[in-house]
Amino acid sequence: MTGKTWWWVRQIGLIGLGGFFLYFGILMLIGAYGLDNPLTFIMTFFASNFIILISAVLIAGFIYRLVLVMRLLKSDPETNRTTPDSEGDPER
Repeated sequence: MTGKTWWWVRQIGLIGLGGFFLYFGILMLIGAYGLDNPLTFIMTFFASNFIILISAVLIAGFIYRLVLVMRLLKSDPETNRTTPDSEGDPER
């Protein structure tokens, strides 16, 4: 795989991984309501919300990067820059 293709695959994989943890956090939040001990409920509740928050922010960040690169490609398709990492590096 070329570096350009690898960048796209990596971004999509990271979005998928973030989606998995978002799903896991939601399941953990739902499971927290079935707990009997108030201390474990509070700890599980806040832990699941923290997982959901971090996952959602990471997914939003990765999607934002994809949108920026897609807009860059649409605005100037003749340039060879397809990733933000290749700016200013003529060898990429």
